[in-house]
Amino acid sequence: MLYILVAILMFGLLIALHEFGHFAAAKLCGVRVNEFSIGMGPLLFHRQRGETEYSLRALPIGGFCAMEGEEEGVSDDPRAFPNRPWYQRLVILLAGVFMNFLTGFIIIFCFFLPVEQFSLPVVAEPTGPAAQELLLPGDRIRSVDGHAVYQTDDIALFIARGGDDLVDLEVERDGARFTLSDYRLMETKGALKLGINAVLEKNTLPTVLKNAWYQSLNYVRMVWMSLGDLVTGAVGFRDVSGVVGIVDMVGDLGQEGAQAAEKDGKSALLGAAVEILWFVAFISINLSVMNLLPIPALDGGQVFFMVINGLLLAIRGRKLDPKYQGWVSAAGFACLMALMLAVTVSDILKQFGI
Repeated sequence: MLYILVAILMFGLLIALHEFGHFAAAKLCGVRVNEFSIGMGPLLFHRQRGETEYSLRALPIGGFCAMEGEEEGVSDDPRAFPNRPWYQRLVILLAGVFMNFLTGFIIIFCFFLPVEQFSLPVVAEPTGPAAQELLLPGDRIRSVDGHAVYQTDDIALFIARGGDDLVDLEVERDGARFTLSDYRLMETKGALKLGINAVLEKNTLPTVLKNAWYQSLNYVRMVWMSLGDLVTGAVGFRDVSGVVGIVDMVGDLGQEGAQAAEKDGKSALLGAAVEILWFVAFISINLSVMNLLPIPALDGGQVFFMVINGLLLAIRGRKLDPKYQGWVSAAGFACLMALMLAVTVSDILKQFGI
């Protein structure tokens, strides 16, 4: 029950932060905001400050930022969202995505602050047969099977995705790059590896910022790879997790973190919190990526309509009728809800082993 509440609060906080991004950008751009709400459902508390009503609602599952003219698509108010310059509307639409990405980045940055040193994808010492033959100290691994390498953990990820003991490496040596085709991996404790010891980098503020940035980019890349696997059929619909599945993951991660902390003589609560916060960082960045998809009812869908309207205005001298955009957005929202329902049902069936 505790982890269910944690998961609900996690989603609620991340969605509220997303909406706060829209709200802050709208205020900075001079757009009239009629209501900013934390939570959804029945009203618990509200206060009018200037033109904006600030409210707290009963269900901790998000929030919303109601801008003048946003729903209708038209308004006589010059400060309405549809009447603002295109670049201001773009900033407002992308501000929620930025806020979710920033949240994930800040969590990662805070976890990296106490780390004493970071591992670089640079060869300190070749240890495996292929590495001793083909690699030299100071060589930087730039890509594995065409995937860019930012951190040493990337190497293990793309080796695992390769599925065999041969990979193509792009290596940088003395400023020049070259490719090692069919580089043979070595097996160590059941895992395939390049067979190198990596260079270690001391903790400084720039290195913490750099590694937090790379870790955030890797989370973005993991989301895109997952979407690609779903499209290509590498994973099936049953492998997709929704809210119920994520609640289970939160519980599992919390328990694993607590058990690991107890073994090390540390606080179980702290161990659980650390594991869950790492997951929150991933989910937050996941939300930022998913919201960029050009699907009606998502921020990416609204940006897509902005582009369409810009093209129509340039070619035909008029925009798309707002009612058509409203219909498409409503249909897209209905499809999105249906997909979420289907994933939820799938999660529940998996709970019963069906």
